[in-house]
Amino acid sequence: MSITEPMPGETLPPGAGAGADVEPTNVLLPGHDVPLGRYTTVRRLLPQRQLRTVGAWCFVDHFGPDDVANRPGMGIGPHPHTGLQTVTWLVHGEIRHLDSLGSDQLIRPGQLNVMTSGHGIAHSEYSPPEHPPTLHGLQLWVALPDSARSGPPGFAHHAELPVLTEPDYSVTVLVGELGGVRSPAVVHSPLLGAQLWLPDGGAARLPLAANFEHGLLVMSGAAEVGGVTLTPGALLYLGAGRRELAVEATGPTRLMLLGGEPFDESLVMWWNFVGRSHEEIAEARAAWAAGDPRFGRVRGDDSEPLPAPAMPTTRLKSRDRLGRTVG
Repeated sequence: MSITEPMPGETLPPGAGAGADVEPTNVLLPGHDVPLGRYTTVRRLLPQRQLRTVGAWCFVDHFGPDDVANRPGMGIGPHPHTGLQTVTWLVHGEIRHLDSLGSDQLIRPGQLNVMTSGHGIAHSEYSPPEHPPTLHGLQLWVALPDSARSGPPGFAHHAELPVLTEPDYSVTVLVGELGGVRSPAVVHSPLLGAQLWLPDGGAARLPLAANFEHGLLVMSGAAEVGGVTLTPGALLYLGAGRRELAVEATGPTRLMLLGGEPFDESLVMWWNFVGRSHEEIAEARAAWAAGDPRFGRVRGDDSEPLPAPAMPTTRLKSRDRLGRTVG
């Protein structure tokens, strides 16, 4: 997963996303397709040019559902990360995670992988040789706040997650808390990630934290929220100030709700690194290219590490959460 290409964007209405005290909004932000590894194409929904983060969520890739019955499936060789957490969620399929800490973990639908890069980590992700015929899921990044981004790396696998069950729908809480149900996943800023599943369509009403901003995406099916029809391939930015979310679906629909307190730290995001300055990113890239022990080597993976792309000819700029240049 990397960020080097230009990002699409849609102008947000005045005031939208400017802080936790703004009025709620409904802004549909189309994603764009990005090739991932040799065999997978993802729909990148975040960052957008004029909306870089939702809470501390700074990266959202939706992949599948893809028919991988006679294909290798996911194949992403050893690559580095800094300044972020990766959050992996599957609806269909299996992915094997390997990293420089020695983690070797197969993730299946309904389970959660959270990897914390801190100052530096390397990992790889593959579909096992014998894998289910369909691959479908999300890869998300969480920007680490300054207080945590230079800390040690870590990895956690959660085989079971708490579920809020209602007659017509269920909510699996990946990160944070919703409706009195709290995830065991450790994050470093106030955050929410929750899957809403309406197996027969119908309506759902979810309580929200008014001091959070939220975004919503459809993984399968279609839903209507505030008069906006949402289908796979777009992110609906909901702004902040909401205390409730009402969703209506005409058939089986799976959605992911993302939220958090607006992330006020400006970021430089390039390739697989999240930093604060051009110099910091350039240093991380040089360390990876030199095989610096900062990242270690992915244990159990003898394939060649992915080479870092060349640094851009212009200086990387630090941007705030709405894409405005800082400094």
